[in-house]
Amino acid sequence: MKCNTPQALTIAGSDSGGGAGIQADLKTFQMRHVFGTSVITAVTAQNTLGVFDIHYIPIPTIEAQLKAISEDFNIQAFKVGMLGTEEIIKSISSCLKKYHLGTFVLDPVMIAKGGSPLLQQNAINALKQDLIPLADIITPNIPEAEALTGVKIVDDVTLKQAAIALQKLGVKTVIIKGGHQDHSQSHLCRDWIFMDNSHFILETPRIHTSQTHGTGCTFSACIVAELAKGQTILNAIKTAKVFITDAIQYPLNIGQGYGPTNHWAYKD
Repeated sequence: MKCNTPQALTIAGSDSGGGAGIQADLKTFQMRHVFGTSVITAVTAQNTLGVFDIHYIPIPTIEAQLKAISEDFNIQAFKVGMLGTEEIIKSISSCLKKYHLGTFVLDPVMIAKGGSPLLQQNAINALKQDLIPLADIITPNIPEAEALTGVKIVDDVTLKQAAIALQKLGVKTVIIKGGHQDHSQSHLCRDWIFMDNSHFILETPRIHTSQTHGTGCTFSACIVAELAKGQTILNAIKTAKVFITDAIQYPLNIGQGYGPTNHWAYKD
C-alpha cells in the first residue's frame, strides 16, 4: 500500500531542555502534520539558562542513522542544524551525495541563544566548502551570515552583499533573519529572502520577549514541513514566518532564562 503521509528529516543536535534542536524540529513537524524522522549529531546538556555539556555522536553512528532513514522512508524535504565539528560536516556532506532526501534546508547553527558556541571555529570553512553548495535554502541570522561571509551587516546594502556572497557558494535561496537586528532601528522584525535574481522582505511586529529559545530551529523546520507537503518555497517561507511569530507571541514562560517558543500556538 502506497503511503501518502508527508515525511521529513532533521539532522541536528539534541536539546535536553526541549526548546531547540531535534526536539523543536520534531514538534514543528508534528504540528504541521508531517511525519518526522531524525539523525542525531550531538547530545547536549542544556536548559533555558545555557549549554553545560556537549557529546558528539561517533561518525559511524551518524552515518548509520542516515543510511537507515534513506533505506526505509520517503523523505521529501530535510534540514540540517547543529553539526558541531568539521568531521561531522564532511561526513554528512558525503552521505548527502549518496542519498536522495528531497529539498535541503540548511540552518547554520553556530551559537546557542545564551551565547554558547555550537560550531567549532575550524568547522566554518567545511560548512562553506562542503555543505552550503549542496543546500537549496539557507537560513542564517545576521551574526551567522556575517561569520559565513566576512561581511559586516549594518544596512540593507551590506545585507544584500552577504546574501550574494552566500549564493556564490552555491545555495540558491538565502533567508537572512532579522531577529538580531538592532531593536532600536525598527518596531518590525524583518526577514530578507533572496531567490535567483529577486528579493523581498517579510515583516511582522517585533515582539520584545526573552521567550525565544529555538526560534531558528522552529522556523527552518516549518519550512521543511511545508516543502514536504508539496508547497512552493515561497509559500513555505511565508507559512514559517507566521508560525514562528505566533510561537513567540504566545509564550509558555517555561524556565528561568531564554524560554522555549510555543509550538502549538499557530492555528490553520
